[in-house]
Order: sequence, then structure tokens, then C-alpha cells
Amino acid sequence: MRICAVRQATGWGPRLVAGATGQPHQTVWKVLRRHGLSRRPPADREAPNRYEWPCPGDLLHMDICSYSRFRRPGHRTTGDRSQRNRQWMADSTRVGYDYAHAIVDDHSRLAYVELHEDQKAATVTAFFERALAFFESHDISTRRLMTDNAFNYVRNRSLRELLAAREIRHLTIQPYRPRTNGKIERFHQTMGREWAHGREYPSSAHRASLLEDWLEHYNHRRPHSAIGNRPPISRVHNL
Repeated sequence: MRICAVRQATGWGPRLVAGATGQPHQTVWKVLRRHGLSRRPPADREAPNRYEWPCPGDLLHMDICSYSRFRRPGHRTTGDRSQRNRQWMADSTRVGYDYAHAIVDDHSRLAYVELHEDQKAATVTAFFERALAFFESHDISTRRLMTDNAFNYVRNRSLRELLAAREIRHLTIQPYRPRTNGKIERFHQTMGREWAHGREYPSSAHRASLLEDWLEHYNHRRPHSAIGNRPPISRVHNL
């Protein structure tokens, strides 16, 4: 049938198919539904590529996530979408972003996070140096670092010199495949759900002040399903 042929050849929706075939929209919709063509087939998904390095420090994952600053909560948390509440979108109330620089250990899932005003190369390098000190305080010696291909990572001379001085190998993901760095991506989802959007904050400054408490909970008490419902600190070898 011509309707099905046009649909399969173009992937168009019922309205465009109706225009191409001269049939009423309702007729096209019924025909496509009857032949199982009313929805596009789901795209093929690659099989999950799960891996885990055997020891803490074998691989660290690093990435950055941004969170909008605010002086008072908006409609996402209050539910108030009235005209009066839309003043939070005015230019005078926009106060920039908090950039959450984060590192997660591949084996233990132990995490380290800092909030900064930017994501420049110098900020990244200083953050990574403090992160190394954090992991060293847990007797974790870093051997590899994985990041995406952002300029502040791959074109960062100070970071490259620091990695060389510490004899840390820098790995980068394949372009357009963030799943390769999936552990830090998943951590950002968890942090966003439980810390950034998990409760109503009076301001972004108040939200930032509670990051350290949430991170302590994540590392020491929160059960992690991927490691047997234990907290990340339980996988640090010096314990």
C-alpha cells in the first residue's frame, strides 16, 4: 500500500504522509496503526560495556557539570508558574553558574567534588591537584585519569605537566561517546537528583553550603548498588 511505502521510505509522520498520498490524515493514521507503523522502531542500542579496574587509584574519572545560581527558588521547586513568579527569569536576577568539578574512583566509587565559578584550565589543574591529595589521604595512589576531549583537559599544559610529574597516564574517551566515562556521568546524575534538586533551597548559596555534607553521606553511608549496596569508603583498601 502506498501509505505504508511512503512511511517506510521517508519516516514521515501521518500528516506529511497524508499530504504526499492525498489521503485524509485520520485514514493514514489508522492504516499506519493497523500495519504496526504508527511508531518508529527503536534505535538499536549497543550492549553495555561494563568494566571495573581491580584496585582503587587504577583509574579516576573526571568531569564538570554546571548548576544555575539563584537568589530564590523558581517554579521547578515551588510549582508557582504565575506571572509574578516569573521575575526570577529577569536579567537582574541571573547570577551565573556553579561549576561542579568532580572525580570518581573507578573501583571504589569514592568521590571528590568542588564548586567553582568557571571551568578554565588553571581551575581544572588546581582542582585535580587537591583531588590527588584527597585520594592520597585515603592511601590511594593514582595511576590513570580519564576525561572527555574538552579543551580544558586535552589542551591544558599545566594539567599535562602535573600528570607527567606524578606519572599518571591521561586517557580520553572516544568522541561523542560519553558512556565510556559512564561512572562520572552516573555520579553527576545522582548528585543532581539527591543534592542539587533533592530539596527546596532558599538560594544557590545555601545549596552550595550543603554539598560537603551530602558528599560525606555519599562516600561513607549511602549504599551503592553497583558495589553490593555498600558505601564507597568500604572499598578503599586501607580499611
